[in-house]
Amino acid sequence: MTNDHPLTVQNVHHVGITVPDLDEAVNFFVDAIGCDLLYRKGPFGDSDGDSMERRLDVHPDATASLAMLRCGPTMNLELFEWDAPDQDDTPPNNADIGATHLGLQVEDIDVAIDGLADRDDVTMLDGPQTNDDGPTEGLTYIFCRVNWGLYLELLEAPERMPYADDTDERLYGPAPSWTHRPDHSD
Repeated sequence: MTNDHPLTVQNVHHVGITVPDLDEAVNFFVDAIGCDLLYRKGPFGDSDGDSMERRLDVHPDATASLAMLRCGPTMNLELFEWDAPDQDDTPPNNADIGATHLGLQVEDIDVAIDGLADRDDVTMLDGPQTNDDGPTEGLTYIFCRVNWGLYLELLEAPERMPYADDTDERLYGPAPSWTHRPDHSD
């Protein structure tokens, strides 16, 4: 399959999430999830101009700090902490436009739930639930909310999902391990 799209996209480089406290969010992803902190940057802004508004669609006086994390073998996660005069600090509800969640495939959902349920900064929602039919039959999942607003979905998937019976296409599955790194020797 070739990418004939005019944007010539090669891959997803990272997913970005705005957080209320960068230190707290970095600590959560490193301690609870096992991500690696790659670098931090900031604070940065443009106190004499409007480049923040032009480049990032934020208030001209906004400043930000960021951290880039590597989460598992295939995901880069960029965390932003903003300081902006017009910032809305109410975290979106899962059903709000623009809301997001991270889905983390786990080997054993019960072990994963136990690992997060004891934390003071996580609220487990009802579950786990197992889909009984349809294209995701056998998938077991649970949502939880980090107290600063991020929703996480933990999911345990069967070896082969029913939707794969009708197509050769599949979602990317788990790597051999969370610490697996692709070989870049070529």
